[in-house]
Amino acid sequence: MIVSDAGYDVTCLAWVLRDLPVEMVGRVRSDHVMRLPKPPRVHGVNGRPPKHGPKFRFTKPETWPEPAITTVTDTTNYGKAETQAWDRVHPRLTHRSSWLDHDGELPLVEGTLMRLKVEHLSKDRDTPPVWLWSSKTGATPDDVDRFWQAFLRRFDLEHTFRFAKQTLGWTTPKLRTPEAADRWTWILIVAHPQLRLARTLAEDLRRPWEKPTTSDRLTPARVRRGFRNIRAHLACPTRVPKPRGAGAGRPPGAKNKHRAPRYDVGKTVKRPETLKAIGKPGRSW
Repeated sequence: MIVSDAGYDVTCLAWVLRDLPVEMVGRVRSDHVMRLPKPPRVHGVNGRPPKHGPKFRFTKPETWPEPAITTVTDTTNYGKAETQAWDRVHPRLTHRSSWLDHDGELPLVEGTLMRLKVEHLSKDRDTPPVWLWSSKTGATPDDVDRFWQAFLRRFDLEHTFRFAKQTLGWTTPKLRTPEAADRWTWILIVAHPQLRLARTLAEDLRRPWEKPTTSDRLTPARVRRGFRNIRAHLACPTRVPKPRGAGAGRPPGAKNKHRAPRYDVGKTVKRPETLKAIGKPGRSW
């Protein structure tokens, strides 16, 4: 399962990864408009059959049909969470944005649309509903609960990446080779559980705005502040390093015969927004 926020085109990702055994779950904007499945063709009606069904406007409940699935779950932080799900809901794609370079007729990417509503948030904030879309059709109530719970867990992973970058210095060293970056990543992976295990040994050096807490509930960032005080009492499996001066280095005037390899990081290119900008015929909408 791949979970994304509203900044990513979850429909395009689902279409690109359609040959892989993955499920896409992403948040969509609360003012979005999608389409329901096309109605069955009536005998005796001439003309081209419709490709899309009626409009599903997120801001107009009168356009919502009866949900196929409704679940209610009690949560610890948000109270009662109610989820409504509709099957085979899809957006009406246009030749814009990530679909600009698509050749031929645009596909019909159907999935499960979910509306998540909770009782309360922290600090008495408003509780607007969250709209999610999954690439899986024919979802069960257990699948619907798994989708929105996985979306909420995404924030925990983002905070973990931020802690690794800002506190542990994941992106601080200027490493030259991918192998060195892999080794540094594994060192951080080993250091993170060490901070978890040292919670009961570290002193809580909290900031003035942080609330006091017990030692068994210290965050890794707060344990790291007091780790310098317990490091002197830990056993060291290696010997004390011997003092020595700086190395001789390369002699003056000598050329560097072992240049470091350089890797192409690519360039950011501004994509055209319409078919007219890239010289393709046809309507851009």
